[in-house]
Amino acid sequence: MSLSQQYVDARAVMPGLCANLAAEDTVVQSMPDVSPSKWHLAHVTWFFERFVLKVFDQGYQPIDEQYDFLFNSYYYSAGQMHARPRRGLLSRPTLAEILSYRSHVDTAVLALLESASDDPSLIDHILLGINHEQQHQELFLTDIKHVLSCNPLRPAYDERLKSPASKVPGEYGYTTGATGIHQIGATDGFAFDNETPRHDALLHEHRIGNRLITNGEYREFIDDGGYEGSNLWLSDGWATVNQQGWDRPLYWSEDLQSAFTLGGQRDIDPVAPVCHVSYYEADAYARWAGARLPTEFEWEVSADNKPIEGNFMESRHLHPIAGDHDQFFGDVWEWCSSSYAPYPGFVPLEGSLGEYNGKFMCNQMTVRGGSCVTAQDHIRASYRSFFYPDARWQFLGFRLAKDNDT
Repeated sequence: MSLSQQYVDARAVMPGLCANLAAEDTVVQSMPDVSPSKWHLAHVTWFFERFVLKVFDQGYQPIDEQYDFLFNSYYYSAGQMHARPRRGLLSRPTLAEILSYRSHVDTAVLALLESASDDPSLIDHILLGINHEQQHQELFLTDIKHVLSCNPLRPAYDERLKSPASKVPGEYGYTTGATGIHQIGATDGFAFDNETPRHDALLHEHRIGNRLITNGEYREFIDDGGYEGSNLWLSDGWATVNQQGWDRPLYWSEDLQSAFTLGGQRDIDPVAPVCHVSYYEADAYARWAGARLPTEFEWEVSADNKPIEGNFMESRHLHPIAGDHDQFFGDVWEWCSSSYAPYPGFVPLEGSLGEYNGKFMCNQMTVRGGSCVTAQDHIRASYRSFFYPDARWQFLGFRLAKDNDT
């Protein structure tokens, strides 16, 4: 597929995701971590404008110079920006104006690709922009889910969403993980800078869970008083549980029978993977189960020879479903016990794009595998994302691991 076609296909997704929304839906910001749908549409467009058109097309004319301030996210070396917690106050530009902005930028990018498609640096910037776009497609869905959940009417993003019949997962089991020195990190094809450089990692003897933890299994943890005592919790986790009043995963009803989904309020499927749990909750469950969370290196080596198959955005379930054993991709991002840190020899991208990942390598935890709202061609075994340990609004779940002597 040509790079131009890849660009067209990627850029068509987010406007399509807007088809189920009214203009009023797209401006709401329900918490600082959530961005309005309209802002996502504009920000990814700004990314192409700022890092492609303003770099490679000397004749490009912006549709509005003020957008450079409004839709910058965190690239301080590129200029100042509108405060993140106040994005929901941007009633203007309108949704129609932002869609026009997207069209303006798309026309310019495609013309640039036609005239300079053999420029390796341009190709690299376009590929980064496409993958950035895919990240925000996922954020678009997780953010609008949080927005709609805050509405007392509990409106569905799409009432037509359906899940296949449940598959009984069977008893939780472990497979013996690889040991010794193994190569970790990106190989061929596109990768973000935080997946590089490829390097050696030492894996000790361990076993890794053959599937994700389910809603029913997590319910047992709740019923056994998992949220009622501090003995299972990290200190910061226990403080967060008490400060936030957590006693169940995000979006679960008080009676633990239903959960808010992008398809509206639905009965909880006991055999589907549990999701919307923080690192603290995943870690506490693992302790309760006499296990631990896998390191990101244990996870990557186990996943490296597995097919990238599972429940992704293209499945149109937009919620975790009961899957097959030995599945390492899709459904939920999997918390790992590894802090998000640079690999040995890590070098960020040059210029403003060096702010993409490197400056976040502190106080966050890695997650692996993608989720039910990740594009299938966006994920790979080396892909590492990251969240603060109290994050829950993403589709976050986990599997277990054990040392061989436990």
